[in-house]
Order: sequence, then C-alpha cells, then structure tokens
Amino acid sequence: MTLTLNIPDPLQQRLEAVCTDLPRAVLEGFAVQAYRTGTLSRAEVAQLLGHASLWDTESFLSKHDAWPAPTFDEVAEDLDGLGKVPQP
Repeated sequence: MTLTLNIPDPLQQRLEAVCTDLPRAVLEGFAVQAYRTGTLSRAEVAQLLGHASLWDTESFLSKHDAWPAPTFDEVAEDLDGLGKVPQP
C-alpha cells in the first residue's frame, strides 16, 4: 500500500530541515504509535520497518520509549501481588 500525505510547502520545508528522511520518520512515528496502542505487535513493527531481527525492533522501540499499555488483567495481577507484600 502506498499512502500520500499533503503537507503544506512551508511546513514541509521546516520538517525537512530537521529530518533527513521525512517519509521514513512518518512511517516510524506511525509504527511507534500503533505499537503503543496495541494495534501492531513487535513482529508486525519489525515487518513494517524492515528490521533484520526482533532485537533491532526492541532497540528501536526502546529508543522511542514505546511500551504497550498494560491490559486490565496485568494491572489486576500487579495489584494482587502488591497486596501480598509484607508490611514493615
């Protein structure tokens, strides 16, 4: 699939002044956000970005502080565990 974005010329010039590969930056931004929201898995991010390994993807996501939101069950499990911590 090919997507086309219409960016006003003045904004394009400003963005390209700070970003050497604007299309790649947009794709990476999309991948990060899709991973954070749970839309894409790590493997799917790797496929989308053409990473050679999942370690490359882990490094990429780590650099962007991208961690998926915890599920309700994960939060409940954490709370249950905290309730079992001995009190001083």
